[in-house]
Amino acid sequence: MSTNQNPENCNHNCDNCAANCGERESGPQSFRVEANPRSSIKKMIGIVSGKGGVGKSFVTSILATHMTKKGYHCAILDGDITGPSIGKAFGIHEKANGDGELIFPAQTKTGIQVISANMLLEDETQPIIWRGPLVAGILKQFYQEVLWKDVDYMFVDMPPGTGDVPLTAFQSLPLDGIVIVTTPQELVGMIVEKAINMAKMMNIPILGVVENMSYVECGKCGEKIYVFGKSHLDETAEKYGLPILGRIPLREETALASDEGNIEDILVPEIFAAVDVIESI
Repeated sequence: MSTNQNPENCNHNCDNCAANCGERESGPQSFRVEANPRSSIKKMIGIVSGKGGVGKSFVTSILATHMTKKGYHCAILDGDITGPSIGKAFGIHEKANGDGELIFPAQTKTGIQVISANMLLEDETQPIIWRGPLVAGILKQFYQEVLWKDVDYMFVDMPPGTGDVPLTAFQSLPLDGIVIVTTPQELVGMIVEKAINMAKMMNIPILGVVENMSYVECGKCGEKIYVFGKSHLDETAEKYGLPILGRIPLREETALASDEGNIEDILVPEIFAAVDVIESI
């Protein structure tokens, strides 16, 4: 059905439709997929942005790393199929293998289970030029056909935007909540509001908002330099009644750790509030 929910405009194809009508038995929930019976996943957290380039994958990696430091068994499902970067951040370059029934995720040096589209390619620099339905199908397969062992928290690096593939993720995966990532620019803030509204339409709990690249701190005097201008996060968070879970600055050591595959070696105290919220679910 179209978004105006007019029955006369219904084409009976619910895959790309967020409307709630008689065509569905239980709204978006009816598209939920199940993990393989051999897998065990207790909680699933989506990391969401309205657009690419705001550091969603970085926040996903840091949250999984810090939850692992607290003693939880964590996993990352890299749902950004056409722009996978999780593997590089953790220094994973191996190809996926399995037992003929399920695919085995890679493991980072601290034991985080990871699956990413790069693990399916012969050459990880090869572009993934797939149409939407195939990308959405791979996203669901990563949940259904990967052997996830004893996972306390699975973090899903969600596809950016509010189109077909993010919609599939919202409808198909049993998300317990999402964290929305933004940066200070006003344009990004406007796009983030679209992501917030999409999550509300899909009845997905929003745990809060993290602002990445919030500022640069001077190494000599400690002054905070707002290179992207004044942040508009406070207004957006207040408008939607959402908590601000952290403001992460730009740091050279953070960028180097990601580039060198050593993301697990760094500490990002600005994310601790988000970790506490996730742990309380």
